[in-house]
Amino acid sequence: MNALGQVWAKSARRGAQRGELLTEHLLAVWEAAHTLRERTGTIPGMPERFWDWACLACLLHDAGKVPDGFQRMVGNPGPARPWGQRHEVYSLGFADAVLDGFPAEELGWVMLGIAAHHRVFEGGEGKPPLKGYLYTTYQTPEMLSAAIGRVDPDTARELHAWLLRVSGRPPAEPPSLDRLVSAAHQWLSALIRTWNGHPGPLECLTGVLMQGAVTLADRSSSARSPFLVRQPLDGAYPQSLIGRLAAGGKLLHPHQEDMLTVDGHVLLRAPTGSGKTEAVLLWASHQVRLIQQLRGGQPRVFYTLPYLASINAMSGRLREQAGDDAVGVAHSRAASYYLKLAIDGCDHERAEDEETLAVHAAGQAVARDRATRLFREPVRVGTPYQLVRGALAGPAHSGILIDSTNSVFILDELHAYEPKRLGMILAMLGLWSRLGGRIAVISATLPQALADLITMALGEQPALVEPAPTWNWPVRHQLELRTAHLTADASVTEIRQRLACDASVLVVANNVADAVGLYEALAPAVTDRHGPGSALLLHSRFKAGDRADIEKKILARFEAGHPRQPGLLVATQTVEVSLNVDFDVLHTSGALLEPLIQRFGRVNRLGAILQPAPVIIHQPAYGPRRRQPGEEFADGVYAAAPTRLAWQILARNDGGALNEKLFGQWLDEVYASDWGQEWHAGVLAEYRTWDEQWLRFERPFASRDHLADRFDELFDGAEAILEDDRVTYRDRLRKGSTTAEGRLLAADLLLPVPAYAGKLGRFDRELGVTVIVGDYDPAAGLTGIREPEYAGNYVPGEVL
Repeated sequence: MNALGQVWAKSARRGAQRGELLTEHLLAVWEAAHTLRERTGTIPGMPERFWDWACLACLLHDAGKVPDGFQRMVGNPGPARPWGQRHEVYSLGFADAVLDGFPAEELGWVMLGIAAHHRVFEGGEGKPPLKGYLYTTYQTPEMLSAAIGRVDPDTARELHAWLLRVSGRPPAEPPSLDRLVSAAHQWLSALIRTWNGHPGPLECLTGVLMQGAVTLADRSSSARSPFLVRQPLDGAYPQSLIGRLAAGGKLLHPHQEDMLTVDGHVLLRAPTGSGKTEAVLLWASHQVRLIQQLRGGQPRVFYTLPYLASINAMSGRLREQAGDDAVGVAHSRAASYYLKLAIDGCDHERAEDEETLAVHAAGQAVARDRATRLFREPVRVGTPYQLVRGALAGPAHSGILIDSTNSVFILDELHAYEPKRLGMILAMLGLWSRLGGRIAVISATLPQALADLITMALGEQPALVEPAPTWNWPVRHQLELRTAHLTADASVTEIRQRLACDASVLVVANNVADAVGLYEALAPAVTDRHGPGSALLLHSRFKAGDRADIEKKILARFEAGHPRQPGLLVATQTVEVSLNVDFDVLHTSGALLEPLIQRFGRVNRLGAILQPAPVIIHQPAYGPRRRQPGEEFADGVYAAAPTRLAWQILARNDGGALNEKLFGQWLDEVYASDWGQEWHAGVLAEYRTWDEQWLRFERPFASRDHLADRFDELFDGAEAILEDDRVTYRDRLRKGSTTAEGRLLAADLLLPVPAYAGKLGRFDRELGVTVIVGDYDPAAGLTGIREPEYAGNYVPGEVL
């Protein structure tokens, strides 16, 4: 095999002595496919030989890299020169020869996995689809041969013989070069014709999963990031947890024991402090064992939460129980999270300097983040939206779908009041269930309307687990309503009086403008009385680095379970679920019932105050948004109708102590209202749109760019840097040994802004980021954008 010893699949990585031989790469992907098969198990609804076909496709997927043109492209010999042809098309010719005599109906699936692992078949922006090649430079076998260019006959013969040996196929005569190109053209034509037709729903789903298996195995092996197979949250986990509880003199609660008996989907409704997390992990370990018995494999466990800080906190908690290496974090700031872990784990005393340490840690963080993006860890914590991106399918996202088969999903605090996002998640729940998944939705306040929609999406009734009727639901809060707006003089005076009594006071505004104004009015006196760090402001318009520093200061002073200290935190919705804090008193603007309940949970969180703590709700201001003049919103944020409903319900309980068992009843009342019926219709419409347009995968190998645009519209936001930070940002980009490391080191300077505000700056092509001229203070955040031609167009407090 002298010829194959000089044929490369990959050029040398930065700092490497050589590239990767073609045989090395094909063998690595073949082995990765078998590991993926071992981890995934038998997929419900898929053909019995699905994984046989996927493994063969992985072995054969890059055989078409032998032409001289491709070898020159990877610098063999150098210098590297563009080729411009599709190696996966030529791979089809080798697959046809190696699998000679294979049943035709099975061979088509192998060919699909090979052809679809890089490009869509039709449509798309930028990169030409395979259909475009077929109708231009690959119209005939002769034209394909001319485009592919010279292929060394000895190399082709050796590769054919090697592929036969590795695959276990019987020896056979090597194909001629003409046969290779003719078969490649024939199969490309057949695949385009078949998948541009009207395959059935099962065929479409099978095709997408085949694509996902090949792309995931390919990328994992290319990145040298092998899949971890063992699931630590397995059948042994319950005894481990019971042992830890016993060591602390505790036993399982009855509802936690009930979770261990559920076989399938579950809804867990239980109050804060009742051990919901432990209960759902017990359920997850039981489902892992059941899926292992039923389907084989090692099910992945996905724990989803709505906010980044709560995700990071849960990740730390799971790492302690499952092991650091087994838990991955999947959200937009995961690399920054891994950077913090890497820096914290470094020996600062022995480091040359902090800058060198940060650069070294950035390399570790980028590597870990890439491994998580390649689905390495068996336990992952993130937002549900990272998983929902699997609906986009294609070479970039179909790996998400194959990884989510036969998996366990925990959705913690699923927000009901956002119809578009909820409808999208509900549609995915149905798909995950059909692919062998087990779903748990857990909340302290799970309205019946949401439970009914979850049942509809799953196609079956999930078990409902909650504490026994005799459970002593906590009474931690005393409700008080105020007709004065949170920013009114009377409200500010009342808050000042509470601060003067040395209470710890949480003030939650609905928008950034109100929060900044209240902080400026209240903070000076608190700081004078209690010193620096006693008055803090948190909202969404801070640089990433400044926000992280603020969150550290908040936890240092107000973290639940620590000695109580007087002081002030003014915040927006950012505090609702993201921080484990505990205050004596809450003053908040009126909002939807769910956010208000979350805000209540930041006060007397652990019940350490014997008397119910005051939670004071101020009447919000109603009016239109600038861009939606025909509709009213509370403080420019929340829809008016459900906010008014919440106020009416709370008004009936004004002055009373709050039994948290009532919260579910209140939510049921909101969702049974006329507004609730409109909400229900909106969720169903979004659910059907996703189910019909996204998840039936009609024409699965056509571009889904238009769907990707619609997906991104659901997350209306952008990032920018300040003009004053431009030089620092550029310098940090250059410190990393790779572009990814540089961007990570510079990420502390990124500033979240509304999508429309991101358009008020200019895109800097050199830095790859939008630059704005803004009014910014590390303690107050962004308060304005001063681009001359757009003066006044950014209004802090507009949530759009």
